[in-house]
Amino acid sequence: MKKYVVTLLLGLLCCPFCWAQNAKSVSILGDSYSTYEGYMKPDTNAVWYWKNFDPSKTDVASVRETWWHQFIKENGYKLCRNNSYSGTTICNTGYKDKSGKFADYSQRSFIARMDDLGDPDIIFIFGGTNDSWAGVPIGEYKYADWTTQDLYSFRPALSYLLTEMKDRYPNVEIYFLLNTRLKEEINESVKTICEKCGIDYIVLQEIGKMAGHPSREGMKQISEQIKKYMENKKK
Repeated sequence: MKKYVVTLLLGLLCCPFCWAQNAKSVSILGDSYSTYEGYMKPDTNAVWYWKNFDPSKTDVASVRETWWHQFIKENGYKLCRNNSYSGTTICNTGYKDKSGKFADYSQRSFIARMDDLGDPDIIFIFGGTNDSWAGVPIGEYKYADWTTQDLYSFRPALSYLLTEMKDRYPNVEIYFLLNTRLKEEINESVKTICEKCGIDYIVLQEIGKMAGHPSREGMKQISEQIKKYMENKKK
């Protein structure tokens, strides 16, 4: 009897540790919306949200107020890796320079970073915003045999990204977060390609923003909308 009680007590003491170890891990592949100074991997990635923040641009004053930190903490997950990079596009085409020429983002695009997400159970891809803002070439729908040039246009680049990620991260839940107020051709393309590739997409509803980026309120709304989608999926 004494041995049984000791074993039971040890089991109870170890349980919290076991639960922590068994918590699902989350990785993020994103742009400025998902950044926060000091939490990016690699730590050389450009960020939008800083510890010493500019109140004229954002009221997000803590990493705890980012959408991903709220979602992870409030739903019992743990962070694996956040590979977000401010200003980046999904395709390899970036913003135009002063001469009107598109920049080459092949060293920082979502495609370039997709294999550096650790070993997560869940991946959130939060992109397409800069592709929309920069006015990158849309291209044609293409689901195989991509050329290097294809990856400089949005549609073939996105299908390549999602196809590759499904192969690189088998048995991992992958969700694409679709921002608000994007060009309709971007919205349509994301939905069409996600459905073709078998990737869940979460269409965000109106969220609070400052300077085009989620405010503190917007961050909370994003977290809540993701939670609602995932809860409904389980039903």
